[in-house]
This record gives sequence, structure tokens and C-alpha cells, in this order.
Amino acid sequence: MQIFRDFSLSTITAGFVASLVGLTSGIVIVFEAARAVGASDKQIASWVFALCLGMAILTIVPSLKLRIPVMVAFSAPGAAILATVAPGDFTLSEAVGAFVINGVLMAFVGFSGLFERFMNRIPVALVSALLAGVLARFVLSGFADAETAPGLIAITSLVYMVTRRFAPRYAVVAVLVAGITTSLASGSIRTEELTLAFAQPEYVGPSFSLSAVIGLAIPLFIVTMAGQNLPGVAALRNANYDAPISKVIGSTGLGTVLLAPFGGYAFNLSAVSAPICLEASAHEDPARRYTAALSNGGFYLIAALFGTAITGALNAFPKELIHIVAALALLPTIGNSLAMAVRDEGHREAAMFTFVVTLSGLTVAKIGSPFWGALAGVVAMLITSSRSEHRIRDSVEADV
Repeated sequence: MQIFRDFSLSTITAGFVASLVGLTSGIVIVFEAARAVGASDKQIASWVFALCLGMAILTIVPSLKLRIPVMVAFSAPGAAILATVAPGDFTLSEAVGAFVINGVLMAFVGFSGLFERFMNRIPVALVSALLAGVLARFVLSGFADAETAPGLIAITSLVYMVTRRFAPRYAVVAVLVAGITTSLASGSIRTEELTLAFAQPEYVGPSFSLSAVIGLAIPLFIVTMAGQNLPGVAALRNANYDAPISKVIGSTGLGTVLLAPFGGYAFNLSAVSAPICLEASAHEDPARRYTAALSNGGFYLIAALFGTAITGALNAFPKELIHIVAALALLPTIGNSLAMAVRDEGHREAAMFTFVVTLSGLTVAKIGSPFWGALAGVVAMLITSSRSEHRIRDSVEADV
């Protein structure tokens, strides 16, 4: 079958790295979020199961059907909001009810086309700058680990440079191998953390209260749409993939509704890990990169089956290894995004406002910097557009 011929070592590796990044970038916050709303240890394991299962299905089905890499993740900013809940403010049942409401809202703005119409009004320069800002924050943290693991960062960076020069398609593969080898040699991989146990999902029935809708559902909806889906769409469009955004966003809402009783509090388009499977490092042929997404979904499915063991597996790897592998894999995407952001002189200043505000990590009213970066860029574009148009017209007239 053609699908099996489309797989390659680079797409499988890209899928693995993307799943590793997707889990480690927010799973600890998920644990804190679950505890904040009163989940037991078994229920926390159920949350891991539900989140991994949701990401697997919502990634595999559209990627297989559309033959493009559609990447879905859980909402890390949403988990951060849940983690701030004071003990006793909401029961676990009320929290699940808020998750259901959040899913209904996402399904509505998705299937109705409201979100896609909003995205279509944002210029490419601002979308690219938004993506660059989101990814740059993640990459900076990877290189900042040089303080605690200088040897690992230096070796993986050198391996990346050399491989990009002679075999760019396998750069991430080489970095992963070099990183694991270096970590083993230094004894920083903790094999005692590895355990094996099957997931046991636990159902928690939803209950609904006005306080949970206002205090949990609405903030969760806002940060998921603004902080995750905005840059997630930007990642797809920046890689020149024309996905049916409305249907994809709507399906993440439905997935949230169905898996909320088991801990699937919010799903969205991936922003950080998606570019690992969207760029040429996954495969030089864009038509075959969907297999990287299928691999990513497959690894999430394995993680779902062994939900109670996934924490130990993630803890076995040093955090510096995960961070630097992701940082190096995302470098080409950031470069391409910045190039597209500043290419149009008329939108250049607005794009830079978007980039720096997003990069700043600004959070106001529990809403993250991607939303404020997009807002700053739109305001800057509205204010400076007239001046930019005059400058461009004067330049043209001078040439004539």
C-alpha cells in the first residue's frame, strides 16, 4: 500500500520527537491541574489516558483522510488555569461540567466557521510573526539549559550543524541519537523510573454550576482558542497546508465533550510540536509528511494504553535532552516564519509588534501572550497602515 511506502525513518523520528515534546511540555502542569480540582492518583492516570487517546485519534483520523499533517495537542495554558484553582472552589464533577461546556463552545466556533473567518482576516505577516514568537520562547528555554547541561547542549548542537550540512533530512534523528548517547554516558537517564502498567480510565459524571462556567469554562475556552489554536493554524498555513480549519477545530470540541468525563479537558491544534512534522526535516516531500503525523498519533496511542506508566517514562529522560532536541528541530521553522513576517514592508512593523509581544510571555487576566501579540499586531497594523501605504506609493512615484 502507498501509505506504508510513504513512511520513512525521518517521519517516524519526527513523530516520536513531536509526541515527546507534546507530552513533556505540559504533562507536569496537567498533574497539578488534576490535583487542584480534587482528582485522585487513579483519576490522574485516567486524565493521561484520555488526553493521549484524544490526541491520537484527533491527529490520526484527519491526517489519514486529508493526507496532510494535522497535529492535535492538549491545552497546556488551559492546564495552567486549572492548576491555579484553590482547593475546594470546585468539585471534580463541576470541573468536568466546565470541560464539557468548553468543548461545546469550541465545537460551535469551529463548525460555524467563526474562528476560520477571524483567522482569514489576519495578514500572513502577522500570523507568521505570531508563530515565530510562540516557538522562539520554547527554543530559548532549550539553549538556556546550557547552564545545567553544557556538554549535552554543545554536542547536540554540533551534531545538528554537521548533519544539516551533509544530510539535512536526518538532522533531528542524529540529534536524538547523540542526545540519548550523551545522556546514557553521563548517567542522567534514570532507568529506575521506568514501569509498565496498563491504563484504567475512570468516569466522572459532569455537574453544572454558574460559578464553574464563569470561573473555569470561559477562561479555558479563551486561552485554548487564543493561546493554542491561533498559532496552531499559523503553523499549518506557514507550511503551506490548506486544512479545513473549521472542521478540525469543531472536531477538537467534540473530542473534548466526549473525553471530558475521563479527564480530556481541552484539545486544540498543536502549535509547538506540530512544526517538527510540518517541515522538510520530517520529509523532503510535503505530500509524505502526513506519515509523521500518523507516527505522532501512534506514539500517543501507545502512551494512552500505558497511561499509568507514562510519567515514569518521561521522568527517565533529562529535561535538558527534551528541550534541546525540540529547540534544534524548530530552528528552521522560526527562520522561515521570521522571513515571511518581515517580507512585506507594509506589515513589517505590525509583525514585529506581534513577534516581540508574543515572545515576551505577557499574561494578563490569565490570557497568554499569543492573544496579546495578535492583538498588538492588529492594532499596530490599523494605526500604521495609512502611513505605510503612503510610503509605498511615494516610493513607486519616485521610481516612475
